[in-house]
Amino acid sequence: MARTVVVGLGRSGIGAARLLQAEGHQVTVFERGIESNLQALAADLRLQGIDVELGKPMEIASFNPWLDQLDAVVISPGIAWDHPTLTELRQRGINILGEVAVAWRNLNDLPWIAITGTNGKTTVTHLLNHVLESNGLRAPMAGNVGHAAAEIALSWRQAKGQRPDWLVMELSSYQIEAAPEIAPHIGIWTNLTPDHLERHGTLDAYRKIKRGLLERSKVRIFNGDDPDLGSQRSSWDHGLWVSSEGPGSANHPADLWIDAEGLVREPQGALFAASALAMPGQHNLQNLLMVTAAARQTGLPAQAIEASLRSFPGVPHRLELLGQVQGISVFNDSKATNYDAACVGLKAVPAPAVVLAGGQTKQGDASSWLKQLKQSASSVVLFGSGAAELQVLIEACGFKGDLICCDDLNQAVNLAIPLGLKQQAASLLLSPACASFDQYQDFEARGEHLRSLIKPYLRS
Repeated sequence: MARTVVVGLGRSGIGAARLLQAEGHQVTVFERGIESNLQALAADLRLQGIDVELGKPMEIASFNPWLDQLDAVVISPGIAWDHPTLTELRQRGINILGEVAVAWRNLNDLPWIAITGTNGKTTVTHLLNHVLESNGLRAPMAGNVGHAAAEIALSWRQAKGQRPDWLVMELSSYQIEAAPEIAPHIGIWTNLTPDHLERHGTLDAYRKIKRGLLERSKVRIFNGDDPDLGSQRSSWDHGLWVSSEGPGSANHPADLWIDAEGLVREPQGALFAASALAMPGQHNLQNLLMVTAAARQTGLPAQAIEASLRSFPGVPHRLELLGQVQGISVFNDSKATNYDAACVGLKAVPAPAVVLAGGQTKQGDASSWLKQLKQSASSVVLFGSGAAELQVLIEACGFKGDLICCDDLNQAVNLAIPLGLKQQAASLLLSPACASFDQYQDFEARGEHLRSLIKPYLRS
């Protein structure tokens, strides 16, 4: 019997394995690790009748026992699409799929709203899900946030209940690259700045992947304030463009914008005040407009959208206010995993700020972040594997505040709080500008660690 191998025992791998089994496939999951938490996950899948093999590295030798009976390999987003082992498998005629592609073939009769971009996509996804569901629409969110897309597909296969009205899917470049067949009803592109270049090689290659998703979308929504997207505008034959900076020009008009009085407008007239969304920062005005444009496409009236925006509680790990420590507001911005996102976060919080940064560094242009540090930060505490590299960058830019390196977030918090009190800082901000994988499973685990470290101080 033909066999499908799923590589990776993370959220997406587990979802893909369970969905493939429901489709009738014989499934084996490969996982290179052998840690105790993986042992527990493997045991649970085995109870469901799914074979799991731990200690299987991503090399052709791991697949040798199955090569003659292998019909497909499903990879998690963390595995490069051009990995040498995948190239060799393709040469043998074996189909390579991403987890989201497996989900798509089960869900392509439902309307997708796909959100992509370098930054902002998680906020847009959460906010749009909230707006739709608080108005009575069934609109589960999945993909790069929330549930794996395959788990949503499995629930839909098994459910006896009502059909979802929309699927709100956050899609990273990794997921799009491994699922080129996805064609959403609505595509939203938040912005584009250099990121994941260690994976994709060039900005042009990175842009091309995201562009492909929007080209396959029936309705296209673009953030017209983003310099990269704006520079590409003439290459699009149609699309809805939003701007937090006004109605645009005759040559490049906005389809939805914020006017000088702070009102959200479309060509037919004003809709509501932009202050309906309480989240700070210019970038969140852009997020508000993209969500409003998408919600209007689903048929929601302006009054209903406004009410939902006012009730939005915010996004965990993205400028999340954890509380105050003796007058210093503490923000968890663990989702800021690159320089541009960290710059946006620092602009949004009250200054002066004590900034916690570090982790696994990425390629990218740090100039805007460094400039903002000089303007808004009274001190910076660096931690994790990238601390020394970031220290060199910050010292070279002429930063005048205190700059401290330490091993981990625990030490960073213990150093940052007395610094903030001494300097009468307004904010303590975890906005790492780095990936989390040097010390954490993901950015959520890093943010939750900050929450646990800050909690005793909040009680004092």
